[in-house]
Amino acid sequence: MTRPSPTPRELGFRMPVERGRHAATWTTWPADDALWEGLLEPVRDDMAAMVAAIVRFEPVVVNVRDPDTRADAEDRLRRAGVPNAAVRFHDVPSNDVWLRDAGPLFVVDGDGRLALTDWRFDGWAGKYAADLDDRVPAAMAETLGVRRFAFDAVLEGGAIEMGDDGTVLTTRSCLLDGVRNPGLDEIGYTSLLRDGLGATRIVWLVGGLVDDHTDGHVDTVARFAAEDTIVCVAADADDAENLASLRANRATLEALRRVDGSPYRVVELPLPHDRSRVNGVRPPRSYANFCLVNGGVIVPIWNDPRDEEALSILQGVFPGREVVGVPATAMITGGGAFHCATQHQPEAGTPS
Repeated sequence: MTRPSPTPRELGFRMPVERGRHAATWTTWPADDALWEGLLEPVRDDMAAMVAAIVRFEPVVVNVRDPDTRADAEDRLRRAGVPNAAVRFHDVPSNDVWLRDAGPLFVVDGDGRLALTDWRFDGWAGKYAADLDDRVPAAMAETLGVRRFAFDAVLEGGAIEMGDDGTVLTTRSCLLDGVRNPGLDEIGYTSLLRDGLGATRIVWLVGGLVDDHTDGHVDTVARFAAEDTIVCVAADADDAENLASLRANRATLEALRRVDGSPYRVVELPLPHDRSRVNGVRPPRSYANFCLVNGGVIVPIWNDPRDEEALSILQGVFPGREVVGVPATAMITGGGAFHCATQHQPEAGTPS
């Protein structure tokens, strides 16, 4: 796997935690009905509600692939009460909306300069078309006027969760699938993420949720809530499809130690009661697929009896933030929710 020379780490860049201050949140507007099981209209409504929630806390940049898509976004956001000044539009061709995976991972250096890392995106190991999505990071770098570090390796943003000390949570089921980066093992990934993002170690969880077309991204099962706190998704005892892997994930996190030797506080987050399927597939509904914004947490909810319980748990681990539940019942038919559909741009000084 080739790396840019010099690497971001060699120049003092690292990926900041998502809990840090943001300049904006980026997203991509849905456009292809075939990707949404015929539910494009309600998916766009979910997206408008998500953006309306985010702009209460920080600006949003919306990628749109053509004039018709932009017109639809402008109309729905206006009807959702989103002020014009809170949203900017970025014209760029794309295949799909999952910017967490197809988009760049931002890095910042010690002087507060912003840059981005551009990893190859192959449509989750070749499952979906990705030729246009793979070019989005370069377009965003040009728009922002920031340095772009291009890596000849596949990496999706939803596959990793960065902690304050450079600890990265990920899953074996995704990164070690043998398709994304054939021949790259745990040692190779540790070196790659150290050079690219400033990672200090990788913690390997077993996997994500059943039927997740990402092969089990970590952002549906385990998230950092504080320097010493990790939210971990738990399955019900009768949920045979998820029980073993989620129990193994929790055991790994409970055995994990911080640099000073102290344990992390591991807080369980339930899965929704809803286990219904769409065309035979159980969508990866998870309250852990929240996105963090300045002063807030935007949480997908499912019109489910456990919605309020999950929101209460998250408010407890994010005491300084407002926790906002927003329906994502249509969006999940495409395989993801709010964290998957967004990418945060850290607040930084001058572009690098």
